[in-house]
Amino acid sequence: MWRSFLRLRHAGRRFLNPPRGALTASVGPGPNPLTPARAYAPPTERKRFYQNVSITQGEGGFEINLDHRKLKTPQAKLFTVPSEALAIAVATEWDSQQDTIKFYTMHLTTLCNTSLDNPTQRNKDQLIRAAVKFLDTDTICYRVEEPATLVELQKNEWDPIIEWAEKRYDVEIGSSTSIMGPSIPARTREVLVSHLASYNMWALQGIEFVVTQLKSLVLTLGLMDLRLTVEQAVLLSRLEEEYQIQKWGNIEWAHDYELQELRARTAAGTLFVHLCSESATVKHKLLQQ
Repeated sequence: MWRSFLRLRHAGRRFLNPPRGALTASVGPGPNPLTPARAYAPPTERKRFYQNVSITQGEGGFEINLDHRKLKTPQAKLFTVPSEALAIAVATEWDSQQDTIKFYTMHLTTLCNTSLDNPTQRNKDQLIRAAVKFLDTDTICYRVEEPATLVELQKNEWDPIIEWAEKRYDVEIGSSTSIMGPSIPARTREVLVSHLASYNMWALQGIEFVVTQLKSLVLTLGLMDLRLTVEQAVLLSRLEEEYQIQKWGNIEWAHDYELQELRARTAAGTLFVHLCSESATVKHKLLQQ
């Protein structure tokens, strides 16, 4: 499923051409000093300064080359990713930029920078705890008491996902109309902590990113297990907003922009997790198709 994404770019073969030099280009999205974000906040746009994008395999993994310069992180580390598939996806982001580099559209690059530089200096256990903590305020666990039509909509759309998660992980989650939210059993937290521990640090950065976008650990687990598509997960996370739009109407361009941005970020985060969990390199023949 995820490999098919890599075939969308006909220039994939070119990404494997080695660079002629070892110059560096530290132009990735950098940290925002005003807000302690979980990931780097992209800077403003800048004019595209390179012609070709390629990837090469080094000692620490796969590197991205802009013409003859090696890409670096905001902290000046060599931009190196663990899988060939992820390298090609990142290279595609850079190759897709037109006359202007729009860093705020390059979510995979931002996630890689966050994984490489770890600006918040968190370890694996802290990343897992941060993701599991979202259970206390999980979007699909909070229910309204009125109007009746929205109550029914939440029940019909959200209950099946909660039931799937409870069965899939053999835990209790539930839902609540209280402002305090549902009471999550300690065992549920322990089971989900253990499950998330099976992911590597890079994948956990992506998981927390998606959880933050959807404001739901349950929906994120559904995405990781392929129980939900990105479109489904996003709509479920925005169920009340969509209900209000249907009732009161759409604000021209604003709602559509917000929806598309959320889909883009969620899709990038989900792809990032799967590509970081990829154990085998992409076959060259796939890139030539």
